[in-house]
Amino acid sequence: MTTIAAPGTSKDADGFGSAVALEGDVLVIGAPMANDGRGAAYVYRQDESGVWNYATELSPSGEAELRALGHGVDVMHHHVIVGSQSATFVFDMDDDGVFSQAGRLAADGIDERSGFGSSIASGSGMIYVGAPGVDDGNGAVFAYSHNHDTWEWEAEGRLEVQGLDDGARLGSTIYVGDGFVLASAPRQGGRMGSGAVVMFRKNEDSGEWRQTGQLAPIEVAPRVGFGSAIAGTDEEVWIGASGDNGVGAIYAYSLGETGRFNQVKRMTGSDLPTRAGYGGGLAVLGDIAVVGLTGFDFGEGAATILTREDGWWKEQATVIDEGGTYASVTGGEVRCDADAAGAFPCKDVDMLSFLSVQDMGGARGVRANDIWGWEDPETGAEIAIVGRTDGTSFVDVSDANNPRYLGNLQKTEGSRTAIWRDMKVYNDHVFIVADGAGDHGMQVFDLRRLRGVTTPQEFDTDAHYENIHSAHNVVINEETGFAFVVGASSGGETCGGGLHMVNIQNPTNPTFAGCFADPNTGRRGTGYSHDAQCVTYSGPDADYNGREICFGSNETALSISDVTDKASPVALSSASYPNVAYTHQGWLTEDQRYFYMNDEGDEGRGLVEGTRTLIWDVSDLDDPILAGEYIADVSSIDHNLYIKGNLIYESNYSSGLRVLDISDPTNPVEVGYFDTVPYGDDTPGTGGGSWSNYPYFKSGIVIVTSQREGLFVLKKRGIDI
Repeated sequence: MTTIAAPGTSKDADGFGSAVALEGDVLVIGAPMANDGRGAAYVYRQDESGVWNYATELSPSGEAELRALGHGVDVMHHHVIVGSQSATFVFDMDDDGVFSQAGRLAADGIDERSGFGSSIASGSGMIYVGAPGVDDGNGAVFAYSHNHDTWEWEAEGRLEVQGLDDGARLGSTIYVGDGFVLASAPRQGGRMGSGAVVMFRKNEDSGEWRQTGQLAPIEVAPRVGFGSAIAGTDEEVWIGASGDNGVGAIYAYSLGETGRFNQVKRMTGSDLPTRAGYGGGLAVLGDIAVVGLTGFDFGEGAATILTREDGWWKEQATVIDEGGTYASVTGGEVRCDADAAGAFPCKDVDMLSFLSVQDMGGARGVRANDIWGWEDPETGAEIAIVGRTDGTSFVDVSDANNPRYLGNLQKTEGSRTAIWRDMKVYNDHVFIVADGAGDHGMQVFDLRRLRGVTTPQEFDTDAHYENIHSAHNVVINEETGFAFVVGASSGGETCGGGLHMVNIQNPTNPTFAGCFADPNTGRRGTGYSHDAQCVTYSGPDADYNGREICFGSNETALSISDVTDKASPVALSSASYPNVAYTHQGWLTEDQRYFYMNDEGDEGRGLVEGTRTLIWDVSDLDDPILAGEYIADVSSIDHNLYIKGNLIYESNYSSGLRVLDISDPTNPVEVGYFDTVPYGDDTPGTGGGSWSNYPYFKSGIVIVTSQREGLFVLKKRGIDI
């Protein structure tokens, strides 16, 4: 197998391969996140021996504000078409193989949200550019023709449909046939709709493009994804439906004599897992077809090759790029020298070891998420409890240079895989929830069962709490023996997404204790809490000494409540702050005077110049005051933070673990960092970046999860182990 890589040695996550086009000996590959988000399109040429060689990078001149070049590409004869977020560019290749910019395609109403150029198709001398986000997501396709007198590309018309559902996103994929154009509308029927594909033909008298037909899947069902890809031959047109029946399918049509499509067959792969995404990508040439499985192996993807024999298409092979992430590092620490520990940028933080997700029981495509720790009171063993998209891993990190994977606790049977899993520990038991997972409930596992384990085991739960289904997080006050499930959804007692209180004093017999939600907070005014910290209060506000107080990060505000009486919890106060985007998580200082909080959305929306940490003075629980903001020199999305002594340990997606000294509480100073993601992935939900950390082991080590990578065991210099 030949591998084609992006030129250069950049470690950035540049999206190489997001768009691909091939014609003859010209191959174009888009990399929309290359060059600090400007994007790039790389051209490769095939020589006489069949080897593909890098030829050039296409980049338009005079485009200072260009973003995401290469998120759509196509090749038509000697023309290469490359899309960006605001314009699409045509490059011509001369007889010597030299490319020059030959045109700039634009349209009215186009902005970065329009998706203009995310889909491109060409044929019969025409170029068609999709803009699925234009007109508030209704979508459209723009047609351009080449004027042979002026040698310029000119707007030919706009393909749109009156009557599609709002937000249908027409133009997400495009196919050019013999005298017709097909454009998909994957959200026809709403976000949960089945999707549709619309046929257009040009009226030669009026020059207008008119809808002449519409195709839909056999069964109308949520998220069929009909039109996820379109390809064709002289005889058939294939339409992918990547969510059909949960695994995906292909609909094959023939064009009848009346100009209408007749369905020939519906095809799907054999023995496919749920969310395989069969039909998410398509290419057909003669008697060979390639079908993309875009959701296979938790989104890692694969491709199935089909061949036609005696009129029937048969599977021949499935192609999987094993790829992988960084290999595990054990046997001795990797010191942070010259601002790097191996491949990882750092400052005053050494890597004692690293275990990949795969070496912690994760299959291909599985990602890590949250993390917590447990210290065995009998043996002193330090155990990392690592969440994965499909379960929970237990790792003995007592020997920090040689962590041992002890085993796996699978997700609740019948629940879905989920990027959100959270866990906390009480009385030698771990309590685990998962969000977006259907009927998962709360798992309870006795950690003492890990004693004496020498080879990795498959574990079962010791108890299961069924009064919730999905939940974003679980919070535990170890002093009182109460758990607080937050962000509950999908069934059971959700408590409005606020605090679902559970008595866990008998860990294997958890019982419901009550609800609390402050309707002055949360995006929908339900008191939804994304995360919280609940403590037996011993801070400076004497009015509440000894009370059980919860500090909630409630999407829009900080919420402080007294939950001592589970039957009658009381909202004490709530407070918001400038440029709020999504109040995410926070933690108290050890004297309980300050609460440090992160906002997961402010960096991504450009509301702040660098990663922001909010500093609340909560010395008066009835009147929290924003005492200051710390703005980091880097700008990455922040996630979870925890405090031990005078140090904050922040897990921020693309900048990894950041350590702040808060000896002066309102003026934090960065004193170390370890970047777990040197290639810069900073998009929530895509599997990139440091999710969380746990700094509370007596040994002083810090365990950190990074989603694609796995478990890092780190040491801040100046802390004895």
